[in-house]
Amino acid sequence: MVDELMFETKVIRDNIHGNITINYQIIWDLINTPEMQRLRRIHQLGGTFMVFPSAEHSRFTHSLGVYHLVNRIINEVIKEEISNYDKIVALCAGLLHDIGHGPYSHAFEDVFNTDHENMSQRIICEDSNINKVLNKYDSHLASNVAAVINHTHSNKLLIQLISSQVDADRMDYLLRDATNCGVSYGHFDLERLLRSMVVKDNIIVFKESGVHALEDYIFARYHMYWQVYLHQTANSYEIILNKLLRRVKELYENNYSFKHDINLLIPFLKNEIINIEDYLLLDESILIYYFKNFINEEDYILKELSYCFINRKLFKALDISSEQEGLNLINKIVDDTIKKNYFFEILQAKSSFYKYYGEINSQSINIITKDNKIEELANASNLVEAIVNSAKDKIELKLYYHQDYRSVLNE
Repeated sequence: MVDELMFETKVIRDNIHGNITINYQIIWDLINTPEMQRLRRIHQLGGTFMVFPSAEHSRFTHSLGVYHLVNRIINEVIKEEISNYDKIVALCAGLLHDIGHGPYSHAFEDVFNTDHENMSQRIICEDSNINKVLNKYDSHLASNVAAVINHTHSNKLLIQLISSQVDADRMDYLLRDATNCGVSYGHFDLERLLRSMVVKDNIIVFKESGVHALEDYIFARYHMYWQVYLHQTANSYEIILNKLLRRVKELYENNYSFKHDINLLIPFLKNEIINIEDYLLLDESILIYYFKNFINEEDYILKELSYCFINRKLFKALDISSEQEGLNLINKIVDDTIKKNYFFEILQAKSSFYKYYGEINSQSINIITKDNKIEELANASNLVEAIVNSAKDKIELKLYYHQDYRSVLNE
């Protein structure tokens, strides 16, 4: 039976949620798969720990947190609205939603054209230990879990739990990231938000009394994006990583003879469809090993970028008013095309922390009024309305450059 209870409830102690309880055998079996354990070796925040040293938490702990919040929302808000089978589907989707993340996540995806959501679906549905666990309990479970993650499941309520503007994923990572980074502005009143949730017309909506908690949550997102996720030092680390991986790819394509073994990277360098087995062999510990070896390679660019990455010799950042200004500065101080490509980067940072749909759907943040009508949050909150009416996303444009050019650019 898919809803088989464990003989003994397991309890995992968590620094954000306290006790995370595991009641179903299938959840415990999934947690103990090699694919889930691999997430312990992938940072939740990529290079952000270069700025906030205590932000060493992993995709594994975040995944447990999302499972926990899905479980709470189901038991406290929507338990009468879904079947026991759909509850298991939602719990599995919450636990497995990030299973397809590669090492250093988004920088890795950008270079090798992988997509973590697509890889999550493949790991769930193709030949893997996770697929075997799911099939053991129900032959349709894997496809149903994947459908929640790729937003195609027929029950939109399940999708909303995992992927919406106020979902278990966002709520966990905001609290977890803020706590582990040691900052205060990412915190919000989780308990008030959960108490405000109700279900109407098969979507989660919020009581009018919870509007202030929603405002707090939205501004927590805003501050976390600009103070943590888009911090220029974290951006610098990601830029170096991106360029380092691109240099490896370029050298491989030009038949460069590497002094050290890079066998686990080769499937990603061939521009072919990656099989699941090769994908799961790669984690951040493997890349760190390779990068340390690259410091002793013959290629100067590869050596230097690897040294910068391993030893936190990060690129500096300079505010610029336009991309053309940045290009003019680069052309002024260096004429070597390779150095231009690998030691400089113009980056536009942009964040929209609230998406206004203008209509009621499962992705909008919806309020149920005292007269039992549903309206979009922007119509219930003066603060959110002001955000929508401003029609502006915050944008920052910076030129990132290797430290060797610091004296020239500061003249």
